[in-house]
Amino acid sequence: MLDRQRQIGPNHSGGGAVALPGGYYDPRLHIQDYAYEPSSQEEGIDVLRIFLYLVHYRWLLATLVAVGIVSALAVTMMMTPQYRATAQLEVLVPSAKVFQDIEVTAEGSDIRSYLTAREKLQSRSLAQRVVFNLGLGERQDFLFPRPSFSPLNILSRAFGGSTNTDISQYSADERARMAAERVLANLSVDPITNTSLLSISYSDQQPKYAYEIANQIAESFIDQRVDQASDTSSQARKFIQEQVLQVKERLQRSEEELVDYAKSAGITITGSDSSLIAANLTEINKALALAMQESLDYGRLVQQIDNGQGASLEQVLKSEGLEKLRGKLAELNGEYQQKLAFFKPGFPEMQQLRSQIREIENQLNLGVTAVTDSIRIKYGETQAKVEDLRNKLAELEAEQVAYQDKNIQYTILKREVDSNRSQYDNLITKLNEVSVGSELRNQNAAVVDMAVMPRSAYSPRLSLNLALGLVLSMAVGAAAIYVLELLNNTFTNPEQVEKELRLPILGILPALEEKDFGQAVADPKSGLSESYRSLRTSLQFSGEEGAPRTLLVTSSEPSEGKSTTVYKLAEDFGALGAKVLVVDADLRKPAVHKIFKVDNIVGLSNVLTNTIRREDLPKLIKPVNANVSVITAGMIPPNPADLLSSSRMGLLLQKLSRSYDMVLIDSPPIIGLSDAPILSRLTEATLLVVSSNQVTRKAARAALRRIQAAGSNVLGVAMTKFAVRKLDYNYSYKYLSYNYYSYGDETPKLESRAGEGGSSQHAKNWSLASVSERMRKHLRDLGDRIKSAS
Repeated sequence: MLDRQRQIGPNHSGGGAVALPGGYYDPRLHIQDYAYEPSSQEEGIDVLRIFLYLVHYRWLLATLVAVGIVSALAVTMMMTPQYRATAQLEVLVPSAKVFQDIEVTAEGSDIRSYLTAREKLQSRSLAQRVVFNLGLGERQDFLFPRPSFSPLNILSRAFGGSTNTDISQYSADERARMAAERVLANLSVDPITNTSLLSISYSDQQPKYAYEIANQIAESFIDQRVDQASDTSSQARKFIQEQVLQVKERLQRSEEELVDYAKSAGITITGSDSSLIAANLTEINKALALAMQESLDYGRLVQQIDNGQGASLEQVLKSEGLEKLRGKLAELNGEYQQKLAFFKPGFPEMQQLRSQIREIENQLNLGVTAVTDSIRIKYGETQAKVEDLRNKLAELEAEQVAYQDKNIQYTILKREVDSNRSQYDNLITKLNEVSVGSELRNQNAAVVDMAVMPRSAYSPRLSLNLALGLVLSMAVGAAAIYVLELLNNTFTNPEQVEKELRLPILGILPALEEKDFGQAVADPKSGLSESYRSLRTSLQFSGEEGAPRTLLVTSSEPSEGKSTTVYKLAEDFGALGAKVLVVDADLRKPAVHKIFKVDNIVGLSNVLTNTIRREDLPKLIKPVNANVSVITAGMIPPNPADLLSSSRMGLLLQKLSRSYDMVLIDSPPIIGLSDAPILSRLTEATLLVVSSNQVTRKAARAALRRIQAAGSNVLGVAMTKFAVRKLDYNYSYKYLSYNYYSYGDETPKLESRAGEGGSSQHAKNWSLASVSERMRKHLRDLGDRIKSAS
């Protein structure tokens, strides 16, 4: 069955054979005969694999989730309930006031006013005012509340309790300071977006304190602002009133002096020529003073116009027509900038908008020019008026030469009276403005919504704590799984072997309990036996000419199952009618004679050392059955590597390969020994045995590199001790289960008659083991469906 043409010469598609010392050749097939390229998987998040990891570590995750939930419950019970009350305060931005004919105009607001109000609400002075108004410094339950987080809170919440701290041991100032600090610690003030409102929130263990303090903070803030404004206005009024009294006295004295001088100088107000001239001189002087003042005012405006600042004149800014033009210009500019995101400047619609903007700009410039020209004209008129008044005054002065001394003294007295009267009028006006301004400044804040008594605590929130506990426990679980997978440097599934070693998996051999292993090896219907038959089939199709004629079975480390693999492969190939010879080349720790239950008196070491007698040659090859024979290791020599590398070993294998359909060689491990690399050069192919959850990936890679460096043709890997009963990501290999391959060990039985053992059968069907088995089966089926869908 396994006979084939094995002519491997220079004309072979893979290259020539390798000559060995001693005259024999190495019939090693080239890598292309048994090449393997692992399937490339798409990179990304493998949702199914994540799910399988969760299933694999389900007990760890369940434990962590339970710990997280219990911790969240414990933390919630240890936290003191907190109540929150919130009041809303509207801040009226203080702006500059311009009084014009009893009309009040408010100018632009500033965000700094809201920030200032917020900081004042959180200031210590306001907190002290709240403490004083509510008497918080005398309330023991406010000064010494329960701790926010403590195991004693569980007892306090269950049975109630209060602090025993005596406030009498603290002074009034200390209590006030402590109360103010607690108010500031539990207070939060936040502006409400896009409004002029401030949200004042206060938290406390008792709802009444949260309610009272939140409202009192808003009221105290308003009262504080009112008091400050009232104090400022009172001081200003008092100062202006004193100034009014003083100016009023000076005005009365100056008027009396003026009347006395007019009487003594013969100047009467009823109208003589001299008094009329003096009156005219006075009026002319007043008119001249006003004209000069007006000329100076217009002169400053003209100078501002000459400096290129005509557009910022008050007359220009107050012009309704120009204001409309500016508004229209702003709208067109805004529309132009908005459409600029969609159209280019050369677009007809954009050019039309630009023309309209230029036209309005020209009209605006013409309007400004008209206003500035009118100011220049006014300036020229005032200069002419001043000149005319001066001329008229010169004429009157010429007429009053006779009364020059009297007129001079009278004018001085008159001007003093006018100056005092002007000061008096200005002070009265300012006094009225201060009174009106103080009333307006009082309206800078108002309570929009008063705080209400909270009915339920906002903290702690059991749902939030449970969610946080669940998230943290899952995060810890994910980290633990990652660390465990990172530290697990062994092979747990065939995909890892293919990825790390870049070799195909020829067979997957399930792990069994030690007590069940012997029975499974002997039972041809067991899952283990079926797995070895699957390995046999893979070896039959491993090359272009079928299974290799000489096959070395080795592993990275001891106790990985290579001797058992040799035993089962020999049985399985022998069952196909092939003549199989098993050679125990492990001259250090032989085990084949124990497995096949033959003697180890004469073996391989005797042949290699030429210490075998001629009459013992028939005992060298020990038949096990009609198709399987064994050459045991023999006596353990002191130099196994030298014997295996001798020419005798090569000649022996060459002769045996011609006499048997397959020669299976059991060798020592690769790591730390040179036996396996030596034997691999003498055989046609090598089967590497890798145990699951035992050999490290680094050791397996090192062993593979070493044996490949020796020139071995490694067909693939037989993965042993694979845990197929684990409920993890090995659903694809569940066919290895022992129960699945127990073909009808039990004969189906008829159902019992009614009343005969019904209760016991029911108990059996619903036992804990059966329920657990059913749940595992459902989960395996679910995994199969998910994986097939993916």
